[in-house]
Amino acid sequence: MATLKITSKEMLSTLQKRFLKNMHRHAELDWLKIQHKLEIHPKKLAVLQKMEETGGEPDVVDFDEKSDEYIFFDCAAESPKERRSFCYDRDALEKRKENKPKNNALDKAAEMGIEMLSEEDYRYLQTLGSFDTKTSSWLKTPDNIRKLGGAIFGDFRYGTVFIYHNGAESYYAARGFRGKLKV
Repeated sequence: MATLKITSKEMLSTLQKRFLKNMHRHAELDWLKIQHKLEIHPKKLAVLQKMEETGGEPDVVDFDEKSDEYIFFDCAAESPKERRSFCYDRDALEKRKENKPKNNALDKAAEMGIEMLSEEDYRYLQTLGSFDTKTSSWLKTPDNIRKLGGAIFGDFRYGTVFIYHNGAESYYAARGFRGKLKV
């Protein structure tokens, strides 16, 4: 499925509208300061465009005072549509002999310039709303789990955030991944 490229001005407008519509995610933050940061970091704005074009609906979720950076997460209600049906990483992709998925989550995240959400990030995201009620999202997997062939993912069911495990080579039409970007 081809995506339409949008201009930087259109992207800023989209982000501003989403920011104003979802003030509960960032009640203490000032849009004009965020916009200024984005305008002086056009490469970061381009990354947010990639997040948007793949169905992520990025939004500001926090501000890190230590690093002076705004933190954006994919805030689409369900796992980003254009980032589903991927196995976890390149090693998992190469181990599959048949029915290989079109890509893997870690490489796609790196290609886009984002970091996959960790379990901690995912649990924080779920305090901002109900996400992945029909889908699930791969999460950055601890090395000790990955070395044993597994990977973790999360979803929200029965009013609860669940973190599960699966073989890293698995992939499903309803599982994608969410990312974050610091600006």
